[in-house]
This record gives sequence, C-alpha cells and structure tokens, in this order.
Amino acid sequence: MKLTRYKLGDLIVQRREKNEGFDVPIRGVSREGFIKPKQQDADTSIYNVFYRNDFVFNPARMELNSIALNLEFDKALCSSLYEVFYVKDQSIVLPEFLNLHIKRDEFARHCEYIGSGSAREYCRVAQISEFDIDLPSIEVQQKIVDANRLLAKRIDTNKKLIATLEQTAQTLYRHTFVDNIDPNNLPEGWRMGTLGEVCSFKYGKLPDKHLKSDEYPYPVFSGYAVTGYSDEYILEKSEIVVIARGDAGSGKVCMSPPKCFLSNLAIAAITNDEQMKYYLYYHLLNSDTMSLRSGTAQAQITINNLEPFEIVIPVKELCVDFGEKVQSILNCVENYNQQNQILTQMQTLLLSKMGV
Repeated sequence: MKLTRYKLGDLIVQRREKNEGFDVPIRGVSREGFIKPKQQDADTSIYNVFYRNDFVFNPARMELNSIALNLEFDKALCSSLYEVFYVKDQSIVLPEFLNLHIKRDEFARHCEYIGSGSAREYCRVAQISEFDIDLPSIEVQQKIVDANRLLAKRIDTNKKLIATLEQTAQTLYRHTFVDNIDPNNLPEGWRMGTLGEVCSFKYGKLPDKHLKSDEYPYPVFSGYAVTGYSDEYILEKSEIVVIARGDAGSGKVCMSPPKCFLSNLAIAAITNDEQMKYYLYYHLLNSDTMSLRSGTAQAQITINNLEPFEIVIPVKELCVDFGEKVQSILNCVENYNQQNQILTQMQTLLLSKMGV
C-alpha cells in the first residue's frame, strides 16, 4: 500500500474564534470524548467556538489523549483553555481517519515526550504539528473509516443491550426484596444481620510491575477494570469485590471475572453460601457502601469496616430463586462484554492491518 508522509501541521488549521453571544451547547473533553462541563454558570464570552468536524483538545492532558472530534454539534463552545483545529483539505485526509490516527497510543506517547521536562506539560497545536503521519489514498481511508464505524455501531448496540439487561436485573431485585418491604417490620423469616455473618474477606495483592498482556491467561482485576494479565490467580470464581482505595472509587461494588488475580486496590467479599451471592451483590450495589470509607490522606475501606456493615438477610428460598433468574441475565451481559472486547481489539488492529 502506497503511503505519503505528512507533518500534522501541513494538514490542519487552528481555529481561533471566540464566543459572540451564541446560545449553543458547551462541552469539555476527556479521553472518551466530549463531556458536559463541571461549571455550568461560567462567563462564556471568552470561550472558544468549534464546529462540526473540528478537533477540540486539552493542551494540559494530551498525554492522556484528551482530544475529541466533533461529529455531534453544528456549533458549540469549549473552555478558553482548550485549543481547536480542523482539517485543511479533506481530499487529503478525512477528519474521521485523522481521528483514528490521533487515538493511537503512538500519538499519546509523542505528546508525553514533547511535554516532558516542563513544570506543566502542555502540548499545543504548535507542538503536535510536528507529529509525522503516513496517509494512504483517500479511498483506503474511507474503507478504514467505514469499517471502524461498523465496529463502533456494534459496540454501541451491545452497550445499550447491556444497560437494558442490567436495569432488568435491578428491577427484579427491587421487586423481590425492596418494594412493599418495611425494614422496620420485616417479613417472617427475614432478619437484620452483618456482612461478616455471611461473608469471608480476602485482600487483593500488589501485582507484579511487569504484567503480561497475552502470555498468561488470568486477568488482573483492580475493581475498576482488567489492568493486565498474570500467571497466577487468587479468586477461583467470580466474587463480589469492593474497591478499597481511591477517593473517587472506594466503596464501589462490582463482580470480578472468574479465575482472576485481585489487585491490592480491592477486597473480595466471598459468600459463605454460594446461593446467597447474587442477592448480596445487588443488595450491596443498592447500599451506602461509600459510608464505610475512612482515612484522611486517602479514603479507604478495610475488612474491619466491612465486617460489621448491617444488611438485610431474607429467607434463603427467595435468594436462591433470585440468583437463578439473575444469573441468566448476567450471563448475557458477560457475553456482550466479551463481544465488545473482541470488537475493540479489532478496532485497535484495524489501522495496522491496513498497513498504516
């Protein structure tokens, strides 16, 4: 495949338009794309204007790939701290193809390199303009863009199905254990208890610094996400996991993958009775586990915090019936998650497979 090398600066033009009283959406930028701004009532007179097919980025966070291509708004505003650029000639490079290039790890590493050594690592248009890009023909670019759109559409569809399934499981939980239940006058056979009565607990471990991505089969699970792979596992089955550290995440409840290495960021709550696991998982999801956090330097949760945590313990028959129903739902969720992992890998490989 014939490729032509360009400097990014040869392909783009910086937009320098300020707001003149436009009543249009305001957006911030993250690695995942556009986000709603944290500050809703700011003075927008100095905000930057951007248009459809414009790129908007945060110069202070480019090593995290905090850049987004606008495919949603005809016109919108962003912070004056952000910078905006657009493609000079779309007969040379398609904006969506350029976006795929920019979202590659090589671009983030380039931004991290050129920003290193300064007190605040800024990567402005002038700096990223020196980045080299090898472009195939416009026809090949269009094929790659079309293939990526198809993959992205499938991923988005799966995410919507996952959200629907998760909402169905939550509705089933509330219908069975919450609606029309008076916590001060529990049904016959129900009682109050503690998490320590029904669970044993296991701290995660600090993973090896040199995690493998493909040599070993067992995922390293932080509670937030899978962060690598290990040659050992410390959880045999999927277990309830409580994130133990981090101001934003400590107290969050999730379910681990089966046969995983649990990192030191989390604690496994292993149910003494397997048939109680799914009830307990949803009960904790709907409980104020954030209140368990302690510590001043960094919010954290310990086993000593978890053991006395008060919970409702229903009759076992209800928990068993709920577990059987919800497990089939979660199996579907896991299937769609696995599909999305494969589709995301296909997206990652798309450019390299096309010779870019």
